[in-house]
Amino acid sequence: MRDFCSVHTHSTMCDGKNTLAEMAAAAFDAGAVSFGASGHSHTPLPEDEGFVLPADMTAYRAEVLRLRELYAGRMDVLLGIELDNCADVTAEGFDYWIGSAHRLRGPNGRWHTVDWDAETLTACRDGAFGGDGLAMAEAYYEEVRRMAAGKPTILGHIDLITKFNEDGGFFDESSPRYRAAALAALHAADPAVTLLEINTGAMSRGCRRTPYPAPFLLEEWRRMGGRVILTADAHSAAAIVYGYEQAAEAARAAGFTHSTLLTSAGAVERPLP
Repeated sequence: MRDFCSVHTHSTMCDGKNTLAEMAAAAFDAGAVSFGASGHSHTPLPEDEGFVLPADMTAYRAEVLRLRELYAGRMDVLLGIELDNCADVTAEGFDYWIGSAHRLRGPNGRWHTVDWDAETLTACRDGAFGGDGLAMAEAYYEEVRRMAAGKPTILGHIDLITKFNEDGGFFDESSPRYRAAALAALHAADPAVTLLEINTGAMSRGCRRTPYPAPFLLEEWRRMGGRVILTADAHSAAAIVYGYEQAAEAARAAGFTHSTLLTSAGAVERPLP
């Protein structure tokens, strides 16, 4: 069996640049044992229109199942969904689901997106939290904690709040306050049920030099007995397995020797590629 899969992917049915067929073909050409479609779930927020799957996912399901038949015997094709913390749909009927928080709720109840751009994050910190970046991070990790407690198949980019923080400009990631919030979210996950992804998506889009999550979170997950899965969070065919070597290096540095693959037969452990 080949030693990697690509199951965190986005197509033109949500905010990706390539069709599902093109994404599947890229995964096959790269040698993936399985390809998983994980379109962004629908939310009721007007600003998400055009960037998420429609509430009626009939066409999405049908296209993934068509691709499953097309690649039968050559590559597994899985029907997944990335369920947002603001979603108004469920993961019922899917092969797997990624639980992700892309937003945090400010003190006034308004939702703020954390991964759009640095300017949006600055406005959130200054406008909603009075310039307190750590309070903003704590609000974000409360959303992650809630998603983790829901026992997703994969816990998505747990520290997405750091996307624009490699220079420490928003908050100090070594602060005990920051780490306590992040670890509380991680501890809400069940390592017997949930995989933690090592996600290279921000790297492929030029926003980070290293994958999510931070080493201290990976090390704690290993101590908890958790398993990891390498994902590219690919929004284009060119990025279908982007940065997997660096993701595998991060896993090894944290003490992991294996990663998990999602296949039609279930989750399987393989040596890190």
